[in-house]
Amino acid sequence: MKQSLLALLLCLVMVGCSAANAPGEPADAGQPDAGNTQVTEPVEPPPPPPPPEPIESTLVVIGDIMNHLPQVNDAFDGEKYDYTNMMGAVAPYATAADCAVGNFETTMAGGPPYSGYPAFNSPDDLAYSLKDMGFDLMLTANNHSLDRGGKAVIRTLDVMDEAGLKHVGTSRTQEEYDNNIQVMDVGGISVAFLGYTYGTNGIPTPKDAPYAVNLFNTDYLTHMSTLDEEKVRGDLEKAKAMDTDLIAVMIHWGVEYQTKQNSYQDQVADFLFQNGADIILGGHAHVLQPMELRTVTMPDGTEKQGFVCYSLGNFISAQNDPLTDTTVVLTLELKKDLETNETTIEGFNYRPMLMLDREAGAEVRFQLLDVYAEIAKGDGAAVSQARLQQCIEDCHRILGAEHDAGAAE
Repeated sequence: MKQSLLALLLCLVMVGCSAANAPGEPADAGQPDAGNTQVTEPVEPPPPPPPPEPIESTLVVIGDIMNHLPQVNDAFDGEKYDYTNMMGAVAPYATAADCAVGNFETTMAGGPPYSGYPAFNSPDDLAYSLKDMGFDLMLTANNHSLDRGGKAVIRTLDVMDEAGLKHVGTSRTQEEYDNNIQVMDVGGISVAFLGYTYGTNGIPTPKDAPYAVNLFNTDYLTHMSTLDEEKVRGDLEKAKAMDTDLIAVMIHWGVEYQTKQNSYQDQVADFLFQNGADIILGGHAHVLQPMELRTVTMPDGTEKQGFVCYSLGNFISAQNDPLTDTTVVLTLELKKDLETNETTIEGFNYRPMLMLDREAGAEVRFQLLDVYAEIAKGDGAAVSQARLQQCIEDCHRILGAEHDAGAAE
């Protein structure tokens, strides 16, 4: 019996030893690993999305659209007034732009008869031709706005509405005057346009329609040298409240036939910039005046960017005074950063143009020439190479050669 018990104890001890781990053997050696936690490599977070591409767009600007009587007669084809031959050279630039604007320095009072200087009245076809060539907005405030009275102001705007042209600077009602700001979509960049003139050639605004013309001088019938700061500041405050990307002021100012701005233009430009304007587009001189992209110091000491063009001269006209036939098509390059919502004028360039007058009797008397395109032809069919080169030199002298788009081609 004792021997049996001893044998049983010996067996139990041997079983226990075989179940124990050998010295140095892992605790789970030989055991299934179903209960183990699997170790994985950390997952890299996806890269951040690239910043959104900025919006880039172009704004094309032209000078004074005059329509003297010889031009009216030249545009008539026996059935209608067709301005294609006269100003067709601008169409490629206007249609390629995201927005194209100009100064409409005439009225459309109805006719015939039509007239030129000193009391302009043009065919309705002029507005339709501008629209067909790619233009979107016209400044209607200038010294000839009241040439044909208040009724002509109304009719001019009615015709532009029918043609699909936006307008700024003159008004049919008090309400229109109080909100005379046009917001344009310039290729995804919003621009608020305002329009003013220094005066109306001594013609007072109608008693029953003092709102007809947007004037920036309080003394528009006399000295024309006292800025209506309260009105202009208030208009710019309204524009700022619209929260557009940029604010542009189209303005009729300065001294005719002077190729440099005067001190009052500088004063007005400074006031416009410091009260919210980003772009100033001037006209009236009938000749070119300088343009520049500048840094503007605001009243609070901060700085902003501003572009001013004092005058682009005549776009089309029958004038023959020196430089009145020399103009440019101006292109502003705009850019909006979609991360910061900041919009800037990245650059600007111009294309020299020459308003050719072949004199009375020519089949096509008036024709706007793209100067570099004519030089490339090299045949002198339209005008001499010397005259074309003189146009370029005049543009370089007044505007600077570095922004001449044609010279870089």
